[in-house]
Amino acid sequence: MHKFFGATLALITILVSCKQDKVLVDELVKVETIEKPPVTHFGFNLEEFNVVHDTVRRGDSFGELMLRNKVDYPKIATISENFRDTFDVRKIKVGKPYTILKSKDTSEVAEIFIYQNDKINYTVVDLRDSVTAYKSKKKVKLREREVGGVITNNLSETLDNLGVDYNVTIDLSEIYAWTIDFFRLEKGDKFKVIYDERYINDSIYAGRGPIKAALFEHKGRTIYAFPYVTDSLKNILDYYDQEANNLRSTFLRAPIKFGYRLSSRYNLKRRIAYYGYKVRPHKGTDYAAPIGTPIIATADGTVTESTRRGGNGKYVKIKHNSVYSTQYLHMKSQKVKRGDFVRQGDVIGWVGMTGNTGGPHVCYRFWKNGRQVDPLREKLPTAEPIADSLRTQYMAHIEPIKDQLDCIEFVNPNPEPEETLISYNQ
Repeated sequence: MHKFFGATLALITILVSCKQDKVLVDELVKVETIEKPPVTHFGFNLEEFNVVHDTVRRGDSFGELMLRNKVDYPKIATISENFRDTFDVRKIKVGKPYTILKSKDTSEVAEIFIYQNDKINYTVVDLRDSVTAYKSKKKVKLREREVGGVITNNLSETLDNLGVDYNVTIDLSEIYAWTIDFFRLEKGDKFKVIYDERYINDSIYAGRGPIKAALFEHKGRTIYAFPYVTDSLKNILDYYDQEANNLRSTFLRAPIKFGYRLSSRYNLKRRIAYYGYKVRPHKGTDYAAPIGTPIIATADGTVTESTRRGGNGKYVKIKHNSVYSTQYLHMKSQKVKRGDFVRQGDVIGWVGMTGNTGGPHVCYRFWKNGRQVDPLREKLPTAEPIADSLRTQYMAHIEPIKDQLDCIEFVNPNPEPEETLISYNQ
């Protein structure tokens, strides 16, 4: 009887074991039969082609690249003549990457040409059957980033030490261009900024997005900046502070963009050694910059002079309204002529050394009611604040963003070494 039960138990054990083994085998079979997804790029299954990755080299042209890859001349001509709005073959640049997808047969004729305009945008030229061309974009993932810092030398260097894209420096300087003189930042000034970083395939950095909010502490004054669209029909976006005031002024603080040196200020009592220390008033504000640096109009207006005269060298003068005019001296060359209407930020010429000058710079002169004044001391007119009808909505919109900014900590990327107390045994 015991032998019977023992044999039965052994049989059951074997059956269970066999069943488990079968389950394991089935699972292994399932694993082995799972098909790998096709390798796709630019919307194409690369396994269906012979793939060539390369970059445009000096002397390359679209026509030569296609002929080299066995594309008939009529197709090349069709792309060159009929698709200029989508892909102008004359404008391919040396160093730009491209991909050619060739047929897998023995002919290896190029069927697809993909030109990468930048990290995100690319152009596809489909050479199969009827030729066509279209533009597309890689999928981009946005990651929000928060940064807070203490300025130890200048804004650009501080952000660089924090691993922030240089373009964020430019964006901040443009947002605060009317309220903060970036040529006169002080050690210990602080900032916070929230913005998006773009990534392709979660790993390839593809640039920054627009600034979503910022804060600057300068000379004890805290200035917030929040983007807000006040006219949805015209899609007009400006940056406003915590009290709904527009950060934009009628005039920019400087005639060149952030990154250059204020070399000489407006000074009616200036004395120069070369002239025997006699008083020679300086009625301009000098910004030193390399030759060829773009000079921009500090406000909208009409060009009244674009000429060359005496010690001023080549210069441009702009009338903004019945009260204000500005003048830009010592240019290498001018981009505008008399009668042109220019917008704030438009390039009107380039830094040079024409006229009486000891080095490359732009002498910026500011006229008020026909008299030259110091623009850095003028209380310049500001743009309109948010309308009363939108104020409540705006304040509610910025409340959570302001809280987010306030929670960001300031980081000093180059802290000064702390003093160490050394004790000596007596």
